Amino acid sequence: MGSRTLLLAGASLLALPAHAQLSPSDPNSASAPSAAGASPATTAAPTPTGSDGAQGEILVTARRRQEVLQKVPLAISVTDAKAIDATGSFNVLKLTQLQPSLQFYSTNPRNTTVNIRGLGVPFGLTNDGIEPGVGIYIDQVYFARIGSATLDFLDVDRVEVLRGPQGTLYGKNTTAGAINITSKAPTFAPEGAVEVSVGNLGFKQGKASVSGPLVADKLAIRLGISETHRDGTIYNVTTRQHVNSQDNLGVRGALLFKATDTLSLTLSGDYNRQNPDCCVQIYVRTGATQRPLSRQFAALAAAFNYAPPSTNAFDRLTDLDATINAKQTIYGASLRGELELGGGTLTSVSAWRVWDWKPSNDRDFTGLPITTVSQNPSHQTQYTQELRYAGSSGKIDYVGGLFGFYQKIDTTGSQVQGTAASRWLLNPGAVAVGSSGCIPATANACNPAVLNGLTSLNDIHFKNTSLAAFGQLTWHVTDRLRLQPGVRVNYDKKSGSYVATVFTGTGSTTLNADQRGVLAPQSYDPSFRKWNISGDFTASYDIARDVLGYATYARSFKSGGINLSGLPLDANNNPILSSATVKPEKVSHYEVGLKTQFFDRRATLNFSGFWTDIKDFQATVTNGQLGVIRGYLANAAKVRTRGLEVDFSARPVDPLSLYFSGAFTDAKYVKFVDAPCPPELAGGSALTATNTPSPAGTPGGVSPNSCDISGQWLPGVSRWAFSHGAEYRIPSHLFGRTSEFYLGYDGSYRSKFSSNPSRSAYTDIQGYYLGNVRAGVRINDRWDAFGWVRNIFDKNYYEVLALQSGSTGLVVGQPADPRTYGVTFKAKL
Repeated sequence: MGSRTLLLAGASLLALPAHAQLSPSDPNSASAPSAAGASPATTAAPTPTGSDGAQGEILVTARRRQEVLQKVPLAISVTDAKAIDATGSFNVLKLTQLQPSLQFYSTNPRNTTVNIRGLGVPFGLTNDGIEPGVGIYIDQVYFARIGSATLDFLDVDRVEVLRGPQGTLYGKNTTAGAINITSKAPTFAPEGAVEVSVGNLGFKQGKASVSGPLVADKLAIRLGISETHRDGTIYNVTTRQHVNSQDNLGVRGALLFKATDTLSLTLSGDYNRQNPDCCVQIYVRTGATQRPLSRQFAALAAAFNYAPPSTNAFDRLTDLDATINAKQTIYGASLRGELELGGGTLTSVSAWRVWDWKPSNDRDFTGLPITTVSQNPSHQTQYTQELRYAGSSGKIDYVGGLFGFYQKIDTTGSQVQGTAASRWLLNPGAVAVGSSGCIPATANACNPAVLNGLTSLNDIHFKNTSLAAFGQLTWHVTDRLRLQPGVRVNYDKKSGSYVATVFTGTGSTTLNADQRGVLAPQSYDPSFRKWNISGDFTASYDIARDVLGYATYARSFKSGGINLSGLPLDANNNPILSSATVKPEKVSHYEVGLKTQFFDRRATLNFSGFWTDIKDFQATVTNGQLGVIRGYLANAAKVRTRGLEVDFSARPVDPLSLYFSGAFTDAKYVKFVDAPCPPELAGGSALTATNTPSPAGTPGGVSPNSCDISGQWLPGVSRWAFSHGAEYRIPSHLFGRTSEFYLGYDGSYRSKFSSNPSRSAYTDIQGYYLGNVRAGVRINDRWDAFGWVRNIFDKNYYEVLALQSGSTGLVVGQPADPRTYGVTFKAKL
């Protein structure tokens, strides 16, 4: 407790605006904060307008009401449209280079992890039966599918990242934070914009938008479109095609109807499609497991006279022989009504959304016909309704709301084994290494027909209903002191079914022991329902004119869930039904903060400190058994994340803008005594009363039934991360117009992190530093042309590392983008 008290007493919380706008009285209001005058990850104060430093206030609506930026005790950072364009941060992955506390990992759109401070979605393969701890909101609509985070930003005004529990402010309970994306609204003044980018690797990106009135002062429309294409970064020597490409299309339209002076209605719809040749993970290395040596990767590959096309992943070569595809379609519509009523605003947001996922994968990660089909096409429909009222009365500001959510997911998947499966997956006894022969010759492993064509058809269904009432108020005790309590009452109900029907290559459903050990029939109907109450309390105090201090405590819950990716099997290859559900997470969260401005508000310096304890943490754990191609869910007894954050931005002189953001995050399993073991301790014979576990990496050794990973890092989060950058502008005149030349640099660093739920010596990803530069010219704030280089130092690094199932020791990875370069042209019409 002493170290926690010291941390909380000496640290402070970073809080930056979710939606910044300049007061109409501000002479600078014609020039919104942007990458030209602020940190890309934050919105800085405008240039002072007088010798006394007087200036228009920056206003925010982070808490559903308009407030002065530096008075909001909430951890938020924002990237506006200009910064997104200038830095090439056109999706959440790119945004992580600007925001150190945000983590994003994706092996394909469905299997995407978005975390804040190390918390959110369990790291690993996605399981439909649980909810993310980081909520994705677009125009106040909650997106249940985390795959939406892989979409290109479409006609976006700003992207806000809120850190920490947000259940008393937002419709869906989010225990780790929220990504709040706001599109540009229809305008009654005609406007339009066009942006075109081209670069190496066949990169082509076009964006366009137009807005204007249909009926003067009553009805306005806005239309936007974005399209991105890029060749793949990995060459498949089998198909002679580049894979891991980009092929994205997005269209959005919105109608704004000013029904009366107090009532406005916004009807919007969007369609997004991704259809790339994606996504492959390629050979990185092998590591010793406890499987018999003859059944580890080197010996198995030799038995087929097989070798990967390269043992250096950054040659970017693969030989995968299965069909690759990662097509997702996301579309929907929403109606938002806002009515000025009494002392506040009543807001209603109704939405319908559809997510359609049609994948195809090569889950053996080799050019051998081991698993020839691996796919789980899914279709989701969701409906949401939020009703919210925000207002003020005397010394009290308040917001309260009701939220309803319904989701239905239907999945019909399949896994098919190929001609190499028997030899690769089954134990043949002694093996003549380097040949295709088996001893004894009668072993099932020596008979390709045993597993060839073995098929599991998976029929999976899920229904999720969530209802909530939430509210938060701010009591202005004095002109300096404010107290802010919040509460949330939540009800969750989940039900599902999982049926895996397995038959042999001849169509028989009668399986022998070896076949059941690879693909076992399963059938179960998990369900979960529970009420919970959560809340938070914040106290803030104006220490001086431009110095705000505050402290927050939050008690939050993340709904329990059900396993819908197949269960682990017992010794008789039957599903372990006790693992069909997982408990809710119980979150205790502490934050303190200090926000300051100085040098006549030309500089902002904020610090943050946080400590979060989670009981029954929902972890996606690796399943070493062959019959379950995805990880399954388990509760870790206790997890803790704590850290410090700092943010600085300044404009020391008018032509120069600087920024720095840094985060130290200490995230670990405090207690997880029955976790699955890492690969170096897996694959051996079973532990019994008469033997003991073998040392890590002992071929043919004895593997523990589970491992105590208490004290180990949480996966996916670096202890150290920072971003920094600068832009320098030189005023000029071109073609008789006010212009400026500019040069910008953005750098980011992340230290080593674990890429496996149970940390392994084979799957740590080493730290890396990335640098991006841009140089160009702006003319009259209407034309912009610049060249850019991203990953200028051509740093080789991995986005994720993963393991081949079955404890063969094969480690595969997804190399990140190499150096890319190009030019961008933008025009306002």
